[in-house]
Amino acid sequence: MGRLFGTDGARGIANTELTCELAMNIGRAAAMVLTESGENKHPKVLIGKDTRLSSYMLEGALIAGLCSVGANVVLLGAVPTPAVAFLIRKYQADAGIMISASHNPFEYNGIKIFSSDGYKLPDALEEEIESIVIDKAKPYYAPFGNGLGRVSRAENAKEDYINHIIETVPYRLDGMRIAIDCSNGSASGTAQQLFTRLGAECEMLADSPDGTNINDHCGSTHLENLQRYVVEHSLQAGVAFDGDADRCLAVDEKGNVIDGDFIMAICALDLASRNKLSKNVAVGTVMSNMGFSRFCHDNGLHFVSTDVGDRYVLETMLREGYNFGGEQSGHVIFLDYATTGDGQLTAAQLLSLVNRRQAQLSSMATLMTRYPQVLINIRVTNEGKLHFFTNSAIKSKIEEVKKRLGEDGRILVRLSGTEPLVRVMLEGLDKQLITRLANETADLIREKIGV
Repeated sequence: MGRLFGTDGARGIANTELTCELAMNIGRAAAMVLTESGENKHPKVLIGKDTRLSSYMLEGALIAGLCSVGANVVLLGAVPTPAVAFLIRKYQADAGIMISASHNPFEYNGIKIFSSDGYKLPDALEEEIESIVIDKAKPYYAPFGNGLGRVSRAENAKEDYINHIIETVPYRLDGMRIAIDCSNGSASGTAQQLFTRLGAECEMLADSPDGTNINDHCGSTHLENLQRYVVEHSLQAGVAFDGDADRCLAVDEKGNVIDGDFIMAICALDLASRNKLSKNVAVGTVMSNMGFSRFCHDNGLHFVSTDVGDRYVLETMLREGYNFGGEQSGHVIFLDYATTGDGQLTAAQLLSLVNRRQAQLSSMATLMTRYPQVLINIRVTNEGKLHFFTNSAIKSKIEEVKKRLGEDGRILVRLSGTEPLVRVMLEGLDKQLITRLANETADLIREKIGV
């Protein structure tokens, strides 16, 4: 990816790496690029944000940048990322910006830009913005008088988004008792109303954001509290979102985790049974569990794999005409209903299916067998990231592990697109063996390029 935008927008520690000046200049450059690519000299840009303390600061900087070059800004408030993507088209905007660092700790933040069709900004436009911000490829516009942009607020943004999700649900949730973990993030302002209106009796967890508690031992990256709560209160299921609510993981009535691969398996098979799975294909990534590809094969479905990142899943879906895909992390894309991963839409679809079948989520998850998997994250410097590609010892170790696993497993070592990490993932039939090999590989990487 580029020098400013990674696989999921521009991210960094707020006010240190992602500064007000940088945010303002991203806003300036984005408005300039949008103005040049269309006839509208006052492009309409939506801004949404998650619940981080720094989101207010960055929102102000973006407003200043956008308005200073003539863009009209519409504020959505604290909403999920997929709400921004949906409302762009509903409100006929030229672009949308989401201020969020997703599942990262609260001190991080990020800026993600969507184009007028609700999809993430194409690489070419991101590169053009980068050239203006970083290389000073052209001076910033400086209109005056009525050339400046205006600011307004969309008072019904949350309601419009909630109504949209409800319209996609084929079967209500009447009679269901569920727990919802909002990660003290964007879903805190929408989830209870959404699922209550769908008919569920909801127990709410981590839905009181204070600016600093987003993703703090809660949400889709910390499921322990949700697992315990579902079992202790004899609930039918639990769902958890990340900070900006574009991903969803679930917990069955026994407290078992239902990750993105299981959610995709359950939903893909149902879509196929109703002739609603385009080309009979489910799109995943190289991080998808081997059990998911085996599930697809055994059930007459086709599995298509992409690089890690929901943007690559989406690109493949759009290019090839597929309508369903996602990641193990819980980014699931129902392209018939949304232009990006949507945690609350995913949860609504999954729970609707469970209720329609009058089945337990645990029994529905048995249709896929998960291969044992070990994932280790190694923190590295930016220089270490560069050396990762050229270090001969690391390359040799990876090849050695591949030969050792043979056809009974696999190793995947990659750089994170959003964090200063190298991720080591091993899968195989022998949990003890892959754990040992994963630790050996991680130790070597840590020695060679780790912090």
